[in-house]
Amino acid sequence: MDFLDARVLNPEFYLPLLGALIAGSLIGVERGHRGQPAGFRTHALLCLTSAMLMVAANHQLAWTGANTPQDVIRIDPVRMSHGILTGVGFLGGGVIFREGFTVHGLTTAASIWVTSALGILYGVGFWSVAIAGTVLALLILSVFRLLDRLLPQQALAEITIRYKRDSAPDTAELRRQILELGLDPAPFSHRLMKKGLLIEHGATVRANNRAKMDKLAAMLRDNPQVVEFEIAPRNH
Repeated sequence: MDFLDARVLNPEFYLPLLGALIAGSLIGVERGHRGQPAGFRTHALLCLTSAMLMVAANHQLAWTGANTPQDVIRIDPVRMSHGILTGVGFLGGGVIFREGFTVHGLTTAASIWVTSALGILYGVGFWSVAIAGTVLALLILSVFRLLDRLLPQQALAEITIRYKRDSAPDTAELRRQILELGLDPAPFSHRLMKKGLLIEHGATVRANNRAKMDKLAAMLRDNPQVVEFEIAPRNH
């Protein structure tokens, strides 16, 4: 019983788990507050699990027993960390999805990855790097979000415009109209549709603000020659 109490009360066992739980919870609160699919409980469990596995890998004698032959003990935390990060890769991939031309979930996947890495650091007792990494991760997820909104950004969108065949403008005229709105179109693609009744022009357009995309939508909406159009913003 005394041996069991000594193991349970050993700070080398429970302090890394407590630190990992706090770090994962803090990151999870930020993610959950943003309405992300992986939130408080996911990040807390992930960081705690990574720390538990690393603690177990570093203290094999504590659970194999003192009488275990030394030639069967293989303390290799690096191998354990590789296994953890490999498994986390599948978990992170599950939160990334594509909607049209936009990819969602990349930041959440990155937060899952860094949370697992923090759990590993807490588990091996590398406190200075683990605590600094936790602070920096929270800084990136919160403060950097505000900076990202303040920095000038280019808007990027895929446009598709369909005209009746007998009233479709040529690409030079269409390019001129788009340039007048302050947009920069890439070379156009062309397609004949509906058994030759419609002509489709498509291109990637770039602007220094998203308001110009709204002006493009208004121009196409008010053009009686346009049968259909689609503007799909995307991240880049």
